Amino acid sequence: MRVMELVRFGGADTAFATRELPQPVPGPGQVLVRVMATSVNPLDLQTRRGDYRDQVALPAVIGNDVSGVVVETGRGADDFQPGDEVWYLAPVFAGLGTYAEFHVVDQALVARKPARLSHVEAAGLALVGVTVWEALVERAGVRAGERVLVHGGAGGVGSAAIQIARALGAEVVTTARARDHGFVTGLGAGTAIDFSAGDYAPQVRAMGGVDVVLDTVGGDTLTRSPEILADRGRVVSIVDISEPQNLLAAWGVNATYHFVFVSPGRAKLEALGRLVDRGELRPVIGAVLPLADIAQAHTLLEGGSPTEGRGRPRGKIAIAVHPLDQPPHGTGSSGREE
Repeated sequence: MRVMELVRFGGADTAFATRELPQPVPGPGQVLVRVMATSVNPLDLQTRRGDYRDQVALPAVIGNDVSGVVVETGRGADDFQPGDEVWYLAPVFAGLGTYAEFHVVDQALVARKPARLSHVEAAGLALVGVTVWEALVERAGVRAGERVLVHGGAGGVGSAAIQIARALGAEVVTTARARDHGFVTGLGAGTAIDFSAGDYAPQVRAMGGVDVVLDTVGGDTLTRSPEILADRGRVVSIVDISEPQNLLAAWGVNATYHFVFVSPGRAKLEALGRLVDRGELRPVIGAVLPLADIAQAHTLLEGGSPTEGRGRPRGKIAIAVHPLDQPPHGTGSSGREE
């Protein structure tokens, strides 16, 4: 099978190389999936730069999102059969990643792909959707009638968080650049604040504060959240904490902090699928590139291509692994999406 292999840590332009590796074989309880699409996430950028070099030995195939088709099942993997369309989040730092034409995974982590999503859309939703579900539902316990602040609402995680918070019955406030205000309010945010135009905290306090803060941006968010939290408010961060944070003010509002390093699971995907089926959640795909252009996808996610005058896309950058207009590499199938 063809893969895009991470061969050196550092910049995107020299990090990857095309390789041919043996197609994996499913073991007991596993399924072999033809990867129709995957996506690029901030975790991939961090891995490529070398932030997790203790967990990743080079050369490595990275990536975690999958939408595809089951082609073979291992002994005891009775939940699926060849031809089933599935989606899942692969375990982080465990075996071969998803920048590949085929992938093996434990069936317990796999769910059937929502019929109304294309493979590209499903691949763009897996990791961010599971992350938001774990953050807002399993950790923060968001309830109907509460107010949630989503930092970075125009990004991949933020765009999913706005929709999921609304589906839970919450009022959503989000930070985004002015040019993205129409986009985030279209997703369900009741209030959008331009973080680049000044301090967001006074505006949030003026509306009575929030019950939950979802931190997708880092910086001083953890330190400043108590300024805008209601009593017994919750803060959930999905960002690596690299600098000391002063949380003394959190004591005064009885705040609870949660830190999420996402874990895969079928139940979360099925819950997301129900929101998709009800029309309450839709993936936001800002760009779709072929697997061979994985370095360009990383560059786009890091902030765009200055030479082409393009900025970072809204939502997710998806990767079409098996091009939809030609047979998948090494197979006789058309690989077309219905």
